[in-house]
Amino acid sequence: MPLDAEDISRLYADHARGVLRFCARRTFDAETAVDLVAEVFALAFEQRRTFRGSVEAERVGWLYGIARNVVGTHHRRGDVHRRAVARLGVERRELRPEEFERIEELAGLAELRARVAAAMTTLPADQREAVRLRVVDELDYPEVAQRTGVSEQTVRARVSRGLRALERQLDTGPPSTGAGRA
Repeated sequence: MPLDAEDISRLYADHARGVLRFCARRTFDAETAVDLVAEVFALAFEQRRTFRGSVEAERVGWLYGIARNVVGTHHRRGDVHRRAVARLGVERRELRPEEFERIEELAGLAELRARVAAAMTTLPADQREAVRLRVVDELDYPEVAQRTGVSEQTVRARVSRGLRALERQLDTGPPSTGAGRA
């Protein structure tokens, strides 16, 4: 059954904090996470008529599916396009230091950064370097290939393998249905 604007408002009220935590834990950046949450809910609003589920768990799964796609797009592009904020006609305000700190605390970013750093050391050196250059330094694939002296296809494979290995080690799936309010 398609969703209406009121359904999206309820999803926002119940799950915005969880989606924020989800985005922050995948980007390690509070301001980026806020932008991505805006994008998630803008897309949910735009796509509300395409939803075909009937129960809350399906709505939440649909919402986190959108969030996963938005985060994936962010990582592929290497930057956040502020399309959602622009579409909504809202001017983005900068986070105050206490808001930034609260989001980092809420998402457990300090602990997660330490876990990622430890997990990175377990990757083979070629994968670790490819992930660092592509994800951390935000270089495009051709530049990573040039810096590492291998083909772009090899770089893509190394980044993909490295990210999959990190994901397995960190095991940070989306929260359960009840985790929307923290």
